Amino acid sequence: MSLNQLRNIIQAGSLPSLILLYGQESYFVEEGLQAIRDAVVLPENRDFNLTQFYGRDFKAIDIIEQARTFPVFSDRRLVIIKNIHEASADQLDGLLSYIEDPVPETVLLLTAEKIDARRKIYQVLKKTGTAIEFKKIYENQLPTFVRELAKSFNVTLTGGALKLFCKRVGTNLVEVQGELEKLVGYLGERDLADENDVAAIVSDTRIESVFDLTDALGQGDSSTALQLLDRLLAEGQAPLMVLAMMTRHFRQMWKIRELTVQKVPQSEFPKRVGVSPYFLKGLMQQAGRFDNQHYRQVFNAFLATDLALKSSGGDPKMCMEKLVLEISALGKSRH
Repeated sequence: MSLNQLRNIIQAGSLPSLILLYGQESYFVEEGLQAIRDAVVLPENRDFNLTQFYGRDFKAIDIIEQARTFPVFSDRRLVIIKNIHEASADQLDGLLSYIEDPVPETVLLLTAEKIDARRKIYQVLKKTGTAIEFKKIYENQLPTFVRELAKSFNVTLTGGALKLFCKRVGTNLVEVQGELEKLVGYLGERDLADENDVAAIVSDTRIESVFDLTDALGQGDSSTALQLLDRLLAEGQAPLMVLAMMTRHFRQMWKIRELTVQKVPQSEFPKRVGVSPYFLKGLMQQAGRFDNQHYRQVFNAFLATDLALKSSGGDPKMCMEKLVLEISALGKSRH
C-alpha cells in the first residue's frame, strides 16, 4: 500500500483501530504517522487524547490502560508506539491480549523499521487491523517523487534541474525533502528552478560522488578516483557502504553492456536495470569502458575487498584505495 492509498482510507473515514506502519523508508512511515495523527485527533484535543510511547522502554500495562481510556471531547483517542521493533519479546507478548480485542474508540498506531512476521503479535495484528509496509523507492521512481513534492511547494523544476537534483541528492527521501526546502527558500518569489539554481544550493552528496568515482575508474584516472574516495570517507561514509554503492553501480553498468550486446531497445533499459532514464546516457558511456572480462575482474576485486573489510586485519581505507587502483588500472588497459 502506498502513502496515497493510506490517505484515501483516512479520507473515507475507514481508519481501523490497529495500524502498523513499517519499512525501510522512514520518510513514508513518518508522513503516514502524521496523516493519521491529524485525522484522528485535533491539535486542541491532543493533551487529552494523544499518548506516545517508544518501543525500547514501554510497559504493556501502560499502553493497554491508555488505549482503554475513553476519549475526551473527541470521537477517538490515538496511542502511538514508535520503533516497536526495539521492544522485547515480553513487551510484545504483554500487548497481545489487546491486539486480539482492540477498543474501537482508540487508534493504536505502531511504527517499525522492520518486523519479524513469524511473531504471533504481527500475525494477529494483520487479522484485526492493518499493516502497511513502505519500501524504499527505486532510482527510476525518484524524478516523479521529486516533481510531485516540488509541486506541493508550488515549484516546478526544469528537466535539467530535475536531473541534477536527483543525481545530487539520491533516494534518501528525508534528504530529498530537506534539500528541496532549501531550494524553495533560495528561489524566494520565483516558482521555476533551473539547473543553475540546483547547482548553487543543493548539496553535493554521495550519489554524485559515487557516479563521478566510477566515471574516473572507467577512465583509468586513479588520481581523481582516490580524491573522490577520500571525500566519501571524510564525509563519514563507511567503507563497506561505499563498497556496496560501487558494486551496485558496476552491476548496473554490466547489465547495460549485456543489454547492448543483446540489442535490446534502449527504451527498455531503465526498467530492466532499475535506473532513472535521466541517468541512462551517463551509465551507457561508463558501461562501454569495460568488457566482460574486465567486469569479472572488477567483481572479483569487490569480493576480495569485502572479505578484507570484514576481517580484523586490514586497514579499511587502505583496502579501498587498493581496490580503486586495481579498477583504475583495468579502465586504463581498456583504452
